[in-house]
Amino acid sequence: MRKSHKLVAAAVLLSGSTFWYLNQENESYDGNDVSDTALTPISDSPPDIGAITDITEKKQTFFDYLRPGVAIENARIVKERKRILQLQQALDEQSLTYEQIETAKRIGRLYNLEPKEVTYEWVEQILQRVDVLPESLVLTQAANESAWGTSRFAKEANNYFGQWCYSNGCGLVPLQRGEGKTHEVAKFSSPQQSIHGYFMNVNRNNAYSDLRAIRKQLRESGASPLTEVSALAMTNGLLRYSERGEAYVKDLQAMIRHNEEFWTSK
Repeated sequence: MRKSHKLVAAAVLLSGSTFWYLNQENESYDGNDVSDTALTPISDSPPDIGAITDITEKKQTFFDYLRPGVAIENARIVKERKRILQLQQALDEQSLTYEQIETAKRIGRLYNLEPKEVTYEWVEQILQRVDVLPESLVLTQAANESAWGTSRFAKEANNYFGQWCYSNGCGLVPLQRGEGKTHEVAKFSSPQQSIHGYFMNVNRNNAYSDLRAIRKQLRESGASPLTEVSALAMTNGLLRYSERGEAYVKDLQAMIRHNEEFWTSK
């Protein structure tokens, strides 16, 4: 029997869901940079998801639209990890070059972990941050936080993940922002930039160190971090993504399981 395709509603109000802000001054990487890959950034004009009445088609359209953007981010990270592993090999061979040290500093700055000296300890620490994320996790959070691409923030700010910012005019002011609060919902130049912002948030924000530790443990056990099973495990490191905490995590897990037929990596 074909399973039900009932849409799971966004679990949180976007105006108060995410304990994160986009540090635009430190955001030095252009998420549209796909040099040395065969990948193309997703269109800046998303499909009109709200106009689609068939739920299965609605889901498929939403996931298919964002999926290439997830692939771009993971491809970038794979390249960065390769460079870091080359640093590790150079340390083994005591042949670290000036160019490699500069590469380490650049990656370190990007991930808020710039080394004073390139050491084995730093390599281990940065590898925990520079790692891929499963599409099932990324796409589920996008669906949850953007109400399947129909939210005001997705439409007007290209913000699919509820990212916040704190400088005046950096984004859109939530209609239901609490008294005394100053955050805005960050505005991105493109949907691809929103995906990039999400990846950098999860991979360098101290609030999600538990997710990164879970991912490291998965790798050490020989598991791929890209599977649905890994995605379910990583959700447990997102307790601080929402004010709803454990209830939010359980919602994500339910959505991942409910939509398993849509994931390319299972």
